[in-house]
Amino acid sequence: MEFTLLIVGFISFVISFLVPYLTLPRLIRKLKAIGMTGKDINKPDKQEVAEMGGLAVVIGLCGGILVFTGIITYVNEIFEISLIDITDGKNLTLIFASLSTILVIAIIGILDDLFDLRHSVKAVIPVFASFPLVAIVSVGSPAINIPFIGEINFGVFYALVLIPIAITGCSNITNMLAGFNGMEAGMGITMSLSLAVIALFIGTPESFIAFILLISLAGALLGFLKYNWFPAKVFPGDVGNLTIGAVIATAVIIGNFESYGVIVMLPFIIEFFVKLINNLPTKNWQGKYICGKLYPFNEKPISFAQWIMYLSKGISEKNLTLTFIGIELIFCIVAILIFFIPNLHNL
Repeated sequence: MEFTLLIVGFISFVISFLVPYLTLPRLIRKLKAIGMTGKDINKPDKQEVAEMGGLAVVIGLCGGILVFTGIITYVNEIFEISLIDITDGKNLTLIFASLSTILVIAIIGILDDLFDLRHSVKAVIPVFASFPLVAIVSVGSPAINIPFIGEINFGVFYALVLIPIAITGCSNITNMLAGFNGMEAGMGITMSLSLAVIALFIGTPESFIAFILLISLAGALLGFLKYNWFPAKVFPGDVGNLTIGAVIATAVIIGNFESYGVIVMLPFIIEFFVKLINNLPTKNWQGKYICGKLYPFNEKPISFAQWIMYLSKGISEKNLTLTFIGIELIFCIVAILIFFIPNLHNL
């Protein structure tokens, strides 16, 4: 049965990958034609690049999730093989509540790309996106298993406070560490695949739904990365960046492995606090391009990325992206090890 579930997951991954991979060339032309572009500020010529490429990621993600739902339904009903009881109201509700939350966040991202929403607005509106998950009494568990500490039951505080904070926080901080070719997609792939491994080995119906969310996100981002890698032909836009955080948060909530989500999000959390210490700068937080390398704008770095530039005494954009993907990979390996070492006897 587990092998069959892996096949279904692989199909979802492929569908999610193909949608952005095949549609982005045309979408890029359309976005440029309507003036939906942004300057690639880390290049000497600062050329205009298509924005809102994350639309293809969202469509691919949804395609993978819906294909999974369809396959599971037919396998259960026609072949009478019970992979996940999709007719169970709880499981079906989890899938569509998850999709609802993700799509609301994606819509917020679209509005932000189009109208440049104020930071205060973006900090509040995502709370409403969490309502589909909050409304499900059976979502996840109010108890969070914290490594090396044990299980802590947060009761009603979990649904009413922690879920909205998780959805709002994750969707916003994944949008903070952005602006470099391939970084958002590369780190998103690393996070989602690592958490997908954990979700798969947890082995509950809820964790497998989380696995499908994560594997579909990884596929969609991989298809997108083809056009976003250095030198980028398209940027994800806020619609893409916010969606990455929303999927990660939603998956760890419904799969009840929130602690591991926090671990893999640590590079983004570090970025948030570095910027918070510097009064959340809205400009000059990326890099100053000099002779093929990026340097901090001022003597004092005001972002995590600028600290890497400062410590490396100048770094190319491509190497900066690879450095952050490497940092993300380290945190992901730590999360996987923390999960597997206490659970070796269950494997």
